[in-house]
Amino acid sequence: MLNVLIFFLVFVIIIYLISALFSIIAPFLLLAILLLIFYKIYEYIFFKSRKFLDIKEEIEIYIEEANELNQHIEELKQSNSIFEKNDYGIAQIEDMSKHNYKRKELDKFSNSKYVYNCSLSVCRNAQNKPFHYICKYFNIDKSEESLEYFEELLNNFSAVEDGKEYLVKKKEKILKGIEYKIPFLIKKFSNKKIEEKLGFEQIDFSDLYFPKYTMQYISDGGNSSMKAEVLFNLDNLERFINYLAEHIKWQKSVAGQRALMTPKLRELIKENDNYTCRICQNSIENEPNLLLEIDHIIPLSKGGMTEVENLQTLCWKCNRRKGTKIL
Repeated sequence: MLNVLIFFLVFVIIIYLISALFSIIAPFLLLAILLLIFYKIYEYIFFKSRKFLDIKEEIEIYIEEANELNQHIEELKQSNSIFEKNDYGIAQIEDMSKHNYKRKELDKFSNSKYVYNCSLSVCRNAQNKPFHYICKYFNIDKSEESLEYFEELLNNFSAVEDGKEYLVKKKEKILKGIEYKIPFLIKKFSNKKIEEKLGFEQIDFSDLYFPKYTMQYISDGGNSSMKAEVLFNLDNLERFINYLAEHIKWQKSVAGQRALMTPKLRELIKENDNYTCRICQNSIENEPNLLLEIDHIIPLSKGGMTEVENLQTLCWKCNRRKGTKIL
C-alpha cells in the first residue's frame, strides 16, 4: 500500500513539473510555429512572384547548358564492362537439414555478373594477383581489343570526374551572378529550393558507376566466407591498362609504338592543343569552366588507334556531337 502511495505521489509531481514547464515553453513554441508558417507563406509568394520568374527566364539558357552537361556526364557513366563471367544458369537451393542450421553466410551468395563464387584458395590468390584472376574468371582476353575497351572506359570516367568538378563551378558561377537579386532570408534558409525552382538538375557525386569485380568464397556449411574485391576506379583502371599492355601480343601495332590512354597522356594532348577545342576553338581561357575531353580522330571502332597523332582535344559539346563520326 505504501509503495502504491509513493508511486502515485511521484506521478503527480512529474505531471505538475511537465505542465509547469509547458506553460513556460508553450508561448515560445507557438511563436516558432507562427514564424515558420509566416516564412513558408513568404517563400511561396517569392517563388511565384514576377521578380523570381524574371530571374529564372534571364538565366534559363545557362541552366539548360548546365543540365545538358549533367546529362552528358550521366551518359558517360553508362560506359560499363562488357566482360563478365560465364552464365551457367540459376538454381534454387532448399536446405532440408533436420537440424535447421542457420547457415547465415549463404545469404551473401550472389549471381551478379560482377561476382565469381570460387574456392577459398582462389579467393586468397586473387588478393595477391587480382588482375590475373579477373581476366581468368570474367573472360577478359589479354588482347588489343580488351585494352582499347578499358582505355575508352578510363577516358570516359576521367571525363566524368572532371565534368562533376566543372559542373559545380558552372552552377556556382550562375548562382553568384544572381545572388544580389535574391532576398536575404530566401538565400539563408532556402538555398536548395532556389536551385530546384530555377530548374537545376541534381548532380550525382557518387562513384557507384565504377565497376567492382568480386571473387567470393562461401563455405559449404554456410558458416564462413571471404571475398576479394577490385574497384575499377581511375587508379585501378590505369594499373589494369598497364597490366594488359604488358601481356598483349601486339597485332595492330608494334610493341613500344603505341601510346596508352592514361591521365598523363590525356593531359599531354590538352597541353599540345593549348587547352582549346579543335572544332569550335573554345578554350579554358575564354571559358574557365569548360570541360575538355580527349577524342580519337579516327574512332577505335573504325580502326583508329590510341596514338598522339590520332588524339585531339574537344569540348564536351563538340565531342558529344561528333560521336563516332570522322570529321
